[in-house]
Parts: sequence; structure tokens; C-alpha cells
Amino acid sequence: MDDKPVEGVAPARQAGMGAVPVAGGVAFRVWAPHAETVHVVGEFNDWTEGIHPLAPEGGGYWSAEVAGAAVGRHYKFALDGPFGKRLRKDPYGRDVDHSNGDSIVVDGTFDWGDDAAFTAPPWHDLVVYEMHVGTFNDTKGGKPGDLRTAIARLDHVVELGANAVQIMPAAEFPGAYSWGYNPSDLFAVETDYGGIRGLKAFVKAAHARGLAVIVDVVFNHLGPSDLDLWQFDGWHQNHQGGIYFYNDWRAATPWGHTRPDYGRGEVRQFLRDNALYWLDEFHADGLRWDMTLYIRSVHGNPHDPGQSLAEGWTLMRWINDEIDARWPWKISIAEDLQDDPWMTTPPNAGGAGFDSQWAANFVHPVRAALTTPDDGARDMHQVAAAIAGKYGASALSRVVYTESHDEVANGRARLPHDVSPTDPGDWFARKRSTLGAALVMTAPGLPMLFQGQEFLEDEWFRDVDPLDWSKKERFAGIFAMYRDLIRLRRNWWDDSRGLRGDHVHVFHVDQRDKVVGFHRWDRGGPGDDVVVVANFANRAHAGYRLGLPHGGPWRVRFNGDWEGYAPDFGGQPSYDTWAYDGPCDGLAHHGAIGLGPYTAVMLTQPR
Repeated sequence: MDDKPVEGVAPARQAGMGAVPVAGGVAFRVWAPHAETVHVVGEFNDWTEGIHPLAPEGGGYWSAEVAGAAVGRHYKFALDGPFGKRLRKDPYGRDVDHSNGDSIVVDGTFDWGDDAAFTAPPWHDLVVYEMHVGTFNDTKGGKPGDLRTAIARLDHVVELGANAVQIMPAAEFPGAYSWGYNPSDLFAVETDYGGIRGLKAFVKAAHARGLAVIVDVVFNHLGPSDLDLWQFDGWHQNHQGGIYFYNDWRAATPWGHTRPDYGRGEVRQFLRDNALYWLDEFHADGLRWDMTLYIRSVHGNPHDPGQSLAEGWTLMRWINDEIDARWPWKISIAEDLQDDPWMTTPPNAGGAGFDSQWAANFVHPVRAALTTPDDGARDMHQVAAAIAGKYGASALSRVVYTESHDEVANGRARLPHDVSPTDPGDWFARKRSTLGAALVMTAPGLPMLFQGQEFLEDEWFRDVDPLDWSKKERFAGIFAMYRDLIRLRRNWWDDSRGLRGDHVHVFHVDQRDKVVGFHRWDRGGPGDDVVVVANFANRAHAGYRLGLPHGGPWRVRFNGDWEGYAPDFGGQPSYDTWAYDGPCDGLAHHGAIGLGPYTAVMLTQPR
């Protein structure tokens, strides 16, 4: 529309989108290019249109400073133009009363204490714990868990040994229960979780315990319900979403026709501002991007990626480049599930610039091998390929896991339940699910667990079903096994440094007996070289012979069949061994180890 001045109203001097408190009032700014007039209405003017008009700034932006508006006051934007009147929440609103309600002015002040002194763990030391706030720790009052109740359980994560929590999306969504992948207000923290102050308190509490916080963001689609961005200022084409969305065939996603228009500068800025918002305002230590395949391609699916969307690629490059420039230690993780090396290639080389991506080439073959009922059907060559993996310059460019919110829902269940549907706590479920955990902690990659995995949570993930914390006591030995594995992965005792390195050699693949063996190292030598042997069959071996990379003594650091983890384990104890001269598996030395059924054994050379 024509940017005609509004008599007696000057644009806001204060920079920033949305509502920004200033001396004596609040500066409001909104993008509505097809509006002819814009007013802010709220509690400070009895919701009366006409009292506080905004002035056009050019480019479709409107702003004004409103005396009398204040922190805590509810407001909306009243837009009028050729497409009729619209009463809309603030797209940049940092607080709402609910997903279908009002925006609320906030000032963002928070007592961070000494949080600025927090240093996130280095990436090679990260063990990620994926958390859903609503089910992590129930309120026991007919409501979902919130950030306050989640804080009460953070010491559990510390006890486990994980040092990063990755929270599923916390942006405002419709209703009280959700996975979070249906955001209605990108800048507002879900009210049922505790809002903006709740998330800041959570990050502060996590940092005080040495835990990094990674925030899950959703930029591949918005909504689709309770979405005031839909036809925001009235304009649209083809009955589509208007200024914030594609208005043609590119709008379609598996979650609705609400793909943001990555080619429109103002929308790109909106998404960029949101990404940086979590890292800056909330002191988050990284981002996990939901299903980037649908940002970089149209009509994409895991079997047919479809047409590349150039502006989606450049959006991801731009944001990741800026994160690297401002906070190079903060991690960006993509859920792409295509194992595309360009996702973790730097922007200046034409890639998307993510630091890591969820590894489909690990989780799918490993879960298939663990859940197949027939030992004879397990394909050790596929397992070996999953361990060796495909990654870029660093092994940490992939995230390895056997459980995530997606892998334990949508027709699939928790790994113990998939192994033994009628009794997810039986011997088979415990043995095979923990064998998977051992691979997660020893294969090249950034390891990730899903909440409750460490105490054998069963069934499938639902946003109305909180974790059963009684299982932590019932399966205390399984919890201890996860804790031991994490400590070894993090080189807790300075004798397994190779698990943090980039190097792997899968030197032993036994398709008949269903055994794989691999060597991990960083710089090599005693306390660094690690050999892992994994038995995928229900058969014990008193003296399993295989190659070893160096001669001399090898000490068992982990035995997944130890009876201390469960009374019915321990059918075949493992033992320290000696690597003798003589070729085996293409290596110059060989030795023999005890190997229990469905068991991983880890050996290192003593210093």
C-alpha cells in the first residue's frame, strides 16, 4: 500500500520488532504491507481502535511509541485495508496468554546471576539427553509437566552423566498437550510450560549443573492451527496463507500448507531473528532444527527428496553462518535424515553449515538388527556400515541414537517394547536394548538418548503419558550400565580417549556368529586405543578369537553381560586378554575374549 504519513504520529525511534519497552511507554513495530491503517489496541486503551495508530515506515513496516503502554499489558494489532479488518497477535510477541489469545508486553529482564561464566562442554565431550518438558516430570495435577518440574529432575541427568539437554519445541502451541511441532507463536514460550521466565530459569538451573541446553526449532512449517500469521494482513493468493507463506504449490508440507516463504526477505528475517533469539535472549547453547529436508526441498520425503528449494538452502546457510560468527561454540544440529554431506559442509563451500545431523545411516540399520526376532536374519555387514558411518571432517558431524521422539512413536515403540512387546522388561528386551546403547556410546558420532531410555521406559511416546520414574529403581542396574557407558564415552577415567576421536576401523565382521569388532582412537596409544566387540546372537563364547591392533595387554573396561547390571546377566564373564603376535582380521596381533549373548565388551590398553 502507499506509505502515507499518519497525521500527528511519528514512527518509533526504538529499533526492534514487536513490543519494546521504552521510557514512558512501549514502541510497537509490525510488518503488514497490505494494510492501509494499523492500530495497536489493548488494555492501555480499552481495546479501542483509533486511539493509537502506527505510522508507516516504508517497506510495509508500521511503528509508533505509545505512552501509557507498559510491561504486562495485553495487546493486539488492528489492521485495515482492501482485504478487510484483521485483529492479530504480534508475530514477534514474546508472551501470550494462550495460543488463541492476546500478546503481552514483556521487558525480558531476568536475574541470570553468574550464568555468563558458564562454558558449554566441548562438542567431543557432549552426550545429549532429549527431553519433552510436558512428560519429563508430571505435575500430578492433571496438567502437563512444566519447566519448573523439569528443573526438579535435572539432577537425574547429571547423575546419569549426560551433559546437554535438548528440549523438544517450547514455542507456544495450541492446547496444553503437544510434542511442540505445531507452533502458533514462534517467539512466545508455551504458557503451560511456564512462559519466558520459566525457560530462562530452566536454562540457568541447567547451566548451574554443568548442563548445556539445546532448543528445538520448527522452521519447515508453522501451525497449522491457532496461527494468526495465516493471511496476516488479509492478502493471499490461491486461498493460501498470505505474506508469511508460499501461496502456490510450494506451500504444501506433510503438516499442512504452511511452509514459510523462504524467498521473501521479511520472512527470512523473521526466521533468522527467531533462531538467534533462543541463543541470545535465553542463553541456549545450540539449536536442533526440525526436519530440514522440508526446508531445502519441496514434496520431499525420505524416499523421494523432490525438488531442491534454493532459498531454503540459503536461509540455513545465512543463519548458521551468523551463529558461527557470533557464537562459534554453539552447536547447530539438523534433523534431515538423508545423511547428505552438504548439510554439514560450511556455507562458504556451498553447504548448509550445520555442525551435526541426525544419522539415519546409524539408527535404522542398528534398530533393525536389534529388533529382528531371528538371530540368523541379523545383517552384520549393515551393522558394520552403520558403525563406520558417513560423516564429514569430524565424526561429530553425525548424531547417533537408537531412540528419539520420532523413533519411539508414529507406529514404532520404545526399543525394549519393539524387542519384547508382551514383556518389555524381560531378558531379551534388556539385553538387546542395552547392546544398542553400547553402540551409541562407542560408535563415531555425537551420542543422544531419549528421556527414560536409561531406565527401560516402554510402550511408545505420547505427550499425555509422563515418564514412569519408579522404573529408575526397578531397573537400577540398567541405569548404572548407561551411566558407566556415558562415563567411558566421556573419558571419565582417562582410559578411553579414543571414543572422543574421529577414527574408526571396523576390522571384524562375523556373519555366521553375528559378531562385529571395531577399533576407535584419537591419537592412539595406551589410554586412547579402544576395541569394541559386539555380539548380536543369543550365544556365549568362552574364548572368542579376533584381531587386535596392538600387542600386549588389553583390559576389559566394560562388559554388558556383567551380573551387577542384572541378576540374570553374567552367563559368560569377560576377562582381560593378551594380544599375541600373529595376523588375524588383517591386523598383526590376535587375542581371545569372553563374550556373553547380546553383549558388547570394551577393551583398552592400560597406561
